[in-house]
Amino acid sequence: MLTFILILAAVVLAYANGSNDNFKVVATLYGSGTMDYRTALGVATGAQIAGSLASIALAGTLLTAFSGKGLVPAEVLSDPVFLTSVAFGAAAAVLLATRLGLPVSTTHALIGALVGAGVVLEGTVAWGTLGAVFFLPLLVSPLLAFGAAATLYPTAHETRKWLGIEADTCLCVGTSVAPVAVGADGSIVLRSTGALVQLGDDARCRAFYPGSIAGVSAQRLVEGAHTISGAALGFARGLNDTPKVMGLLVAAGSLGMTHRVSLVLISVAMAVGGLLHSARLADTLGHKITQLEHGPGLTANLVASTLVIGASLLGSPVSTTHVSTGAIFGVGAWSGRCSWQWVGGIVSAWVGTLPIAALIAGINAIGLRLLVS
Repeated sequence: MLTFILILAAVVLAYANGSNDNFKVVATLYGSGTMDYRTALGVATGAQIAGSLASIALAGTLLTAFSGKGLVPAEVLSDPVFLTSVAFGAAAAVLLATRLGLPVSTTHALIGALVGAGVVLEGTVAWGTLGAVFFLPLLVSPLLAFGAAATLYPTAHETRKWLGIEADTCLCVGTSVAPVAVGADGSIVLRSTGALVQLGDDARCRAFYPGSIAGVSAQRLVEGAHTISGAALGFARGLNDTPKVMGLLVAAGSLGMTHRVSLVLISVAMAVGGLLHSARLADTLGHKITQLEHGPGLTANLVASTLVIGASLLGSPVSTTHVSTGAIFGVGAWSGRCSWQWVGGIVSAWVGTLPIAALIAGINAIGLRLLVS
């Protein structure tokens, strides 16, 4: 019975991870208007599944790390009560954040849950291992992403100008409910048709790039590169996050569950969670942090995908959330259009993830221990 609960808990955690994390990789595509919501979600889902399938071959170190090895004694590590408590604790914290539309880290939630369940069942954890293997990469990675994006984007911006490609602003044309000659914001309404014509920096207007490079439309090149960068980040997310959740099912291998079966369960649950619950996160990341356009979005994705793929290959447990969101913070800070109120709220949610997951996992551990004793 407890084995079934463990498997269910891991699937719920994967579902929670997908609901909060899947859309992050294409938030810049959606926010810049390169793709609509459904198309962007499809790209994110496909890329995540591809990354998940590649994770066993390319990110095996993470699989070991997030099984809890070295953090708690072996006898605790093989205890289904411990693993189940960790899965439910992390899942509850992530689902709560998703409900609030806040992008948080499943990695942070897992670490908090590992600590909470470990302290309850064992009395302590290996604090040295926790700091060196987990906390240091998680602390440094968002700062690297922020700094790299804030530094790289001005360089890319100047390179574009050096190539003679200027960003033009479009005219917004829509329908006016109550046609007037001149709106309060200076917009012009055509009385004969009710069409609204507006020129300016309104958030609905996006910069585009006229001209061509080597005979190819500059706008198409930027949009194509932006799309590839989003898919690369989605692949990186599947590569980095799948082993973290699968680590909890390593102990179930002795009960007949192979890595292949675990992989299918986790990757499908991630995909379903993302398909059903991405809307609130899409709004937060695509519109509320900063006004995203093609160039800044492409830069943020390139920085995030490079850092996450590199960390996955090195077996370093960085947070895709912190890296991708940190990169968006970086380009927003450079442009001067970053909503620091939203940044503060998101960072507060990051800080709160660890203790909330630890508390829930600890309570679960107490309850499950009483249940099986």
